[in-house]
Amino acid sequence: MPIKNGDFIKITYTGRLENGDIFDTTDEKVAKEEDIFDESAEYGANMIVIGSGHIVKGLDEDVVGKEVGYKGSVRIPPEKGFGERDPALIETVMISKFEKRPYPGMRVGIGGRMGTVETVIGRRARVDFNHPLAGETVVYDYTIEERIKGTKAKIEGLIDLYAHADLDVDIEGDVATVIVPYALSFDQRWLVSKQQIANEIFAHTKIREVRYVEKHVAPEKKPKKRRKKKESGPKG
Repeated sequence: MPIKNGDFIKITYTGRLENGDIFDTTDEKVAKEEDIFDESAEYGANMIVIGSGHIVKGLDEDVVGKEVGYKGSVRIPPEKGFGERDPALIETVMISKFEKRPYPGMRVGIGGRMGTVETVIGRRARVDFNHPLAGETVVYDYTIEERIKGTKAKIEGLIDLYAHADLDVDIEGDVATVIVPYALSFDQRWLVSKQQIANEIFAHTKIREVRYVEKHVAPEKKPKKRRKKKESGPKG
C-alpha cells in the first residue's frame, strides 16, 4: 500500500550537500565516521507523520506514493529544503545581549532565535539568523523501514518524537491517558512539547481527549536494623 499524507512511518536517512559532505544521518556508524556524532542524539529509524513537517518538505513529498521497504535518493532545492538565504536575517547585535563574549562561528540563541556569529567589532556582533544550510541544495538517501499501525503505537511514537521519552499509554474509548513520571514534569522539552503532542494525536487519530497523569512513587522503606542485645556475663 503506497504511503500517503497522515501515515505514521519509520524512516532512516543520510543527508548530504552536493559536494558529498554529510550534515545529518540516522546511522550512528556514519555519524562517527563523518565526525558529526552527537552523544545526546538518538540514532536509528525515526518515526514521522507524513505531511506534518517532521522532515524537510522535499523529502516529505518524495516519500508519498512509495512503499515500505523503498530505498532511494532525492535531490532537494533550497525552497523545499532549508530555505533561501535571506540577507534581512543578518543583523547587528550588541554584545551585551550575549551570555558570554561572542566569536566568529559561535552558535547563539537571542530572542528565541538561533544564529551564527559572523564578525565581532568593538561592542557589536554581526549575527546570521538564517539556517546554517539556507541556500544549499541537499540530497537525502533514505529507506522507508515500516508503517506504524494502532493508536497506542502512534501516540507512543509522537511522545518519543517530541519528548524523547518512553511513557505508559492507556486507551479507553476515545480517551488516551499518558502516565508522566514526576521527574519529567520539570523537563523543559516535555513542558514545551506536550500540547503539540496532544494536537497531533487529535489530528491523526480518533482520540478526542488526552489526559496527562502525573505519577508519584513512594520511596522504598529500608528495614530497620535490629540492635543486638549485649550479653551479660556471670555475676561475680
